[in-house]
Amino acid sequence: MTGVTEISAGLVKELRDQTGAGMMACKQALQETGGDLEAARTLLRERGMAAAGKRADRATTEGLVGVIAGADTASIVGVGCETEPVSRNDAFQAFAERILRAVHADGPAAVDAFEGERTELIAQLGENIVIAGADRLEGGTLAAYVHPPANKIGVVVKLEGGSPELARQVAMHISFAAPQYTSRDDVPADVLAAERQIYLNSDEVQSKPEQAREKIVDGMLAKRFFAAAPGGALLEQAWIHDASKTVGAAVEEAGAKIVAFARVSVAGS
Repeated sequence: MTGVTEISAGLVKELRDQTGAGMMACKQALQETGGDLEAARTLLRERGMAAAGKRADRATTEGLVGVIAGADTASIVGVGCETEPVSRNDAFQAFAERILRAVHADGPAAVDAFEGERTELIAQLGENIVIAGADRLEGGTLAAYVHPPANKIGVVVKLEGGSPELARQVAMHISFAAPQYTSRDDVPADVLAAERQIYLNSDEVQSKPEQAREKIVDGMLAKRFFAAAPGGALLEQAWIHDASKTVGAAVEEAGAKIVAFARVSVAGS
C-alpha cells in the first residue's frame, strides 16, 4: 500500500517484547515512525502518558499489597488497579514486586523512579494503576502481615521490646481495626477540638445538665472516637485477640511498646 511502511512480524514482536503493548499498537507505532524501533518505543510511551492522564480519575479498589520482613528492616508497598484480573496479571505483579524490592533496599522515596514504568503499564493493561502506599521500618522488633486471601491490606509494625509473635499479632489487629493514630496524644489539637464540639452540640449532650456536659463528652470521645475501629487511636482500641483489654494494655503486659506502624490498603478501607 502506497505511503505505508512494510513492517516485519519480527520487528513488531521485538517492540512488543520491549514495551508489553498490543501487537496492533506496536505495528501502528512502527508504521508511523518508518520502522524506527526507538522512535516507536518513544511514541508508545507518549501515548501511554496520555492514556494515564485520561484514566487518572478512575477508582482503583483492586490490586496487591506486598511485604518483606527481615531481621532489621520491614517494608510494605501497595499497588492498586481497577479490576481483579489485572491484579493477577504477570506484568502487574512483576511491577509491584520490583517496587517492593526497591523500597526495601532504598526506602519509600524509591517509588519515584517507577513513574515512567507505571504510565507504560497503564497503556499496556488499559487500567488506571497507582502506587497506593509505601513504607519501610528499621530496627526494633519487626513484623509484617498481609490479610489473605485477597492480599489487598497489609501492615508493618515496629515494637520496642516484645516478641516477633506479639508484633505479628499487633500487625493483624491493625489490618482489621485500621487505626488512624498510635495514641490519643497523636491526634492533632484542631481535629480533637472539632470532634469535641460536635459531641458537645449534639442533642444527646445538650439534653443533659450543663455542669455534666464536659464530663459526658470526655466519655463519648473515649468510646466513640479514641477507641473507634476503624479510625481512632491504636492503643485505645479493643484488642482483637482478647476484647476484654485494650491494645495498649496487651502490649504493656508483654513488656513492649509500639514505636511505629504503616498500614496500606488498595481496597479503599
